[in-house]
Amino acid sequence: MTLTQLRYVITIADTGSMNEAAKALFISQPSLSQAVKELETEIGVELFKRSNRGVSVTQEGIEFLGYARQVVEQYELIESHYIERKNVKKKFGVSMQHYTFAVNAFVEMVRQFGMDEYEFAVRETKTYEVIEDVKEFRSEVGIIYINDFNQKVLTKMIKESDLEFHPILDCGVYVYLWKGHPLANKEEISIEELEEYPCLAFEQGNYNSFYFAEEVLSTYEYKRLIRANDRATLLNLMVGLNAYTLCCGIICEGLNGEDYCAVKLKSNEHMTIGYLKRKGVALSPLGQKYLEEIRKYKAMGMDIRGVEDIKADQKQS
Repeated sequence: MTLTQLRYVITIADTGSMNEAAKALFISQPSLSQAVKELETEIGVELFKRSNRGVSVTQEGIEFLGYARQVVEQYELIESHYIERKNVKKKFGVSMQHYTFAVNAFVEMVRQFGMDEYEFAVRETKTYEVIEDVKEFRSEVGIIYINDFNQKVLTKMIKESDLEFHPILDCGVYVYLWKGHPLANKEEISIEELEEYPCLAFEQGNYNSFYFAEEVLSTYEYKRLIRANDRATLLNLMVGLNAYTLCCGIICEGLNGEDYCAVKLKSNEHMTIGYLKRKGVALSPLGQKYLEEIRKYKAMGMDIRGVEDIKADQKQS
């Protein structure tokens, strides 16, 4: 296996055509085809399906390409730094369910490292895509939650994707609503009290299974349910419709503003928020620092106060 072969298969996957890839690589198509066949024979894996419409990557090929891209990118970093003497930026990406505190931790990490030497990516997305992003090396770290209901399904998918799940914090379930909501001043809210108000949930696209829901109690028969695909829309609906959603209770006023609060839900439901990483692959210094920032919220797992309040307490102590 050679670096040239890895570059060949990456180019084929990106163009979706042997002919276009050969043009981009400035080699003949027969030579390219032969190189790919030799690689497939060596590793014992069929990387592409050929047809009159072009080529498509096989399931095994998708996994191989994830590793291939990582190897080529690392080689190019070494080459640029030590041979060409270029100042190439190191890359770090994180994918997450819609957790404000996870975005806040990302902000703190970027502030500390700066952007002169690093290129960052943050993806607030669907549960299935968080897992896929880490699996396909689009992100180094993924942030999701697991509870008794989804544990079996997600654990199986995580294992099959050759990933690891590591717990960060445990928490109960809270009702997230705007401070002008009729129930906002209560110490606890029952699910029955919420019946007349719209429940908000994040859209999960083609994988809109109960097991991929970002909110607990996903199988509950809500009288009114609205799905949305981004956090800003949910916040607007909370104010406009006296709607609510269910969350972990950690509030970041610095990002969402001071108009929202979290009230404990009367429930024994429990959730564990943790991070995903590639199995057997060590985290980069950036990944380690990001998780260090995330873990600062661990003590808040059972606390409904805002992040700014916790930070103020930490400074005083």
